Amino acid sequence: MRAVHFGAGNIGRGFIGLLLNQAGYEICFVDVNQDLVNEINNRRSYQVQIAGEEMSVLSVTNVNAILGTDEHAVAEAIASAEIVTTAVGPTILPHIAKAIAAGLKVRMERSAATLPVIACENVVGGSTLLKGHVYQHLTAKEQEAADKQIGFPDSAVDRIVPMQKHEDKLLVTVEPYFEWVVDRSASKGDLPKSDDIVYVDDLTPYIERKLYTVNTGHATAAYLGYLKGYELIEEAIKDTEIREITRSAQQETGRMLQAKYGFNEEEHHAYIEKIISRFENKHLHDEVTRIARSPIRKIGPNDRFISPAKQALQFGQVPTSLCMGIAAALSFDNANDVEAMELQGSLMENGLQETLIKYCGLDHESPLIQLISEQYAKIQAEKK
Repeated sequence: MRAVHFGAGNIGRGFIGLLLNQAGYEICFVDVNQDLVNEINNRRSYQVQIAGEEMSVLSVTNVNAILGTDEHAVAEAIASAEIVTTAVGPTILPHIAKAIAAGLKVRMERSAATLPVIACENVVGGSTLLKGHVYQHLTAKEQEAADKQIGFPDSAVDRIVPMQKHEDKLLVTVEPYFEWVVDRSASKGDLPKSDDIVYVDDLTPYIERKLYTVNTGHATAAYLGYLKGYELIEEAIKDTEIREITRSAQQETGRMLQAKYGFNEEEHHAYIEKIISRFENKHLHDEVTRIARSPIRKIGPNDRFISPAKQALQFGQVPTSLCMGIAAALSFDNANDVEAMELQGSLMENGLQETLIKYCGLDHESPLIQLISEQYAKIQAEKK
């Protein structure tokens, strides 16, 4: 069995590639990094280090790689694959869509074999988004054929993979915990047979639980940690104030999720505490700036802050700590982050309210503008 996976970076190798390989797949990575592609093809294997109390190493074998710019080779690989996955980041999905579409065209010309295409990204409805981008490169007739053969099941993925450098270019360090949940109801073709992958018929609750607990909490701790000068997330989360605001933000999203989906309160509380303990993992050495990077995406209308905050208001809840997280994200002024600098420029030129309207998708009457403004004022006062 062959899996074609877009993105041979740390997440691709240390999470999705590892699980697919353990499920019996030969892995064909697609990446634009020529050196990485060459290294994978030279060695045909790599190792994954599990960073827990007891460090362990897993070997991933039977792998190869294709340069993403070689559209013919990519198309041929997709044409003969049993599954296609991605871990490239939501903003890159439009850029790989043309190559995927080319592969689907070749596949559909040759046979009626079905194929699942799964985007493993930190975004709600990643595969659905990818499908939209791919279909832009297909004719109406090809889209009709694809509807019968190609499935785009959404998925929720969760594993902390920090920025890292090793002498071994392919070695990747990951945390022990992981979760990969796939919406089997939207699939066409056989999905991997693996006890490590959870299949459900309604993915939305799992996606929102993960995004609004793990990613919201992680980002909140990172932005607050940056303001206090912490370099590592494990240091930031040990700060009592940061820990309590982070937990409070997760509790705010938790109350919303419980009201919306009926999650058990006690079980969700345990889930929150488990997530916080993961942030404390001293073996990961995860940098605050890695987690905080790309703040424009993170404060977007459908991402980890604004969406749960708006939903909380709909359930009659006041998301004070979530708004503190948003205010901290707006205060992220890392000169090495392009999005951070764009936000700072907007704040200086247009002011806070117009910046919130532009980047968060809020309207002038939104109660969130006042709530965020209050928290932003507190942060700015403390910086003086």
